Amino acid sequence: MSLRPTLDFLLYHWLDAESLNQRARFADHSRETFDAVFDTCERIAREKYAPFNRTVDTQEPHFDGEKVILPQATHDAQKAYAASGMLSAAQDYEVGGMQLPYTVEAAANAFFAMASVSIGSGLLTTGNANLLMVHGTELQKEVFAKNEFSGRFSGTMCLSEPQAGSSLSDVTTRAVPDGEGFEADPLGARYRLKGNKMWISAGEHELTDNIIHLVLAKIPGPDGKLIAGTRGISLFIVPKKMVNTKGELTGVRNDVALAGLNHKLGWRGTTNTLLNFGEGKYPVDGQAGAVGYLVGKPHEGLRCMFHMMNEARIGVGTAATMLGMAGYYASLDYAKNRPQGRPVGVGGKDASQPQIRIIEHADVKRMLLAQKAYCEGALALELYCARLVDENHTAEAQAADDARLLLEVLTPIAKSWPSEWCLEANSLAIQVHGGYGYTRDFPVEQYWRDNRLNMIHEGTHGIQAMDLLGRKVLMEGGRGLQLLAARINATIEKAIQRPELAVHANALGKALQHVGSATKAAWATGEPGEALANAVPYMQAFGHTVLAWLWLDVALASLSLAPDAPHAGRMGAMRYFYHYELPKIDAWLKVVESRDLTCAELPEEAF
Repeated sequence: MSLRPTLDFLLYHWLDAESLNQRARFADHSRETFDAVFDTCERIAREKYAPFNRTVDTQEPHFDGEKVILPQATHDAQKAYAASGMLSAAQDYEVGGMQLPYTVEAAANAFFAMASVSIGSGLLTTGNANLLMVHGTELQKEVFAKNEFSGRFSGTMCLSEPQAGSSLSDVTTRAVPDGEGFEADPLGARYRLKGNKMWISAGEHELTDNIIHLVLAKIPGPDGKLIAGTRGISLFIVPKKMVNTKGELTGVRNDVALAGLNHKLGWRGTTNTLLNFGEGKYPVDGQAGAVGYLVGKPHEGLRCMFHMMNEARIGVGTAATMLGMAGYYASLDYAKNRPQGRPVGVGGKDASQPQIRIIEHADVKRMLLAQKAYCEGALALELYCARLVDENHTAEAQAADDARLLLEVLTPIAKSWPSEWCLEANSLAIQVHGGYGYTRDFPVEQYWRDNRLNMIHEGTHGIQAMDLLGRKVLMEGGRGLQLLAARINATIEKAIQRPELAVHANALGKALQHVGSATKAAWATGEPGEALANAVPYMQAFGHTVLAWLWLDVALASLSLAPDAPHAGRMGAMRYFYHYELPKIDAWLKVVESRDLTCAELPEEAF
């Protein structure tokens, strides 16, 4: 099956992406230019990525003592992706970009994520460069960001540490001024960094001329001690190889050393590393300490890094979505061709009758329909969030601000919902394949392994849930939640006028009301420990309500088209979600409303 018809419907018939061309920034574009981008990306994904998905899974990165070895296919894919211009697709013409809407960029990248997610398509490099375009100096943009956009350099995001994990308050990597005149370096205030960073994707390889690490570290206070908490965190550019002000390599290796490769369950085509900064293996000017250039102001590193982290969270959600979609397409093809079993009649099964294909069994249809509802719904979610990014950047002031706040509320959902439910789709895809699903003769076991990592990537469910209930729905007096409710109610008002959608519109209205009352109940005592004890069930219910809304909105758009097979599929997936999925929220919200402390209060020794 091809992803293209589903993308075309969501972009052009639902989100009206063509209307973006009426804005000055995108005035040079049309559906023809958008489609040309999709044609190119679809072709590269088909030729350079998909045939090697199993190759990069079995030929894991390895270190020969001097460099990390990757399959030739990875080098070829990286070159093809860079040559396509997708690394700078949304950037200004002046920096070599195409000024594409982010909506189109996100949709185009979906082809690569589905073809082979672990070969990678530059998510971290683009996010790294985008951050520098916002927070970097003019020379930092010129030397680092532009070379990343061209594909000459690649980028990473270095947050976690072996002892800290997701708890950034406990970061201990330190940065000290690099001698007298450190502030005068043209590339930025120059520091020396010492510390360790863990789980750094693409932290070491030979795919590009240089690797630009964006590193969180703490500048010691006047007493020489690190500032407690996140307030002391600053952000630094730490290149693997030193460069001059023209971006040319100087021949000096920076003091960043590979300490080891992490061998993960999935995403095996991407190097995942433990990096040592400043241990003295590669001294610069005779001194230990990795040279780093300050980005922005001291102690504001986390604010800068969130620019990249939010992009990465949408990217992780998209990756999870497309892995789910790949499994769905594989299991659908298998179900259409695998004969097994016979229909059950009044007298039972007639063994003399020929076998039927498994897609004719109701339970197999259930599993396929669940996958379709999860994955196509998740794709709608990610594209909707991408459209909000464009609104934030190019709409009139009030609409832009509304989009900003809506995106704040929806980002935890965009990251976590596909990571959970498209993983469930992968599990169902294995089940559809039966015993064959667990073998490496079929691709679905790899899709599941690759997707299992997305529940961890860019913050666990628990972290995202606490962000949602503890911060996002409360920020600006709850205005973000009110904006979302207004959009959901607008869809309900339209759908309730259509007889085939009215019952679902009413169900969505009740779900929205329940989420609102549960939000208030969770915070009724004002005690964070009680409110957040069941943040994950809250996020699950919140996410299911958002997906039910999107499916209803998609159904409205579908009703304006001819009643063909794709329309029947969309309506079937929408009905499945309302009949089988939306009712789950009552159970999730029950523990939220009662501030149930069963989990929180169980003593350690009881486990």
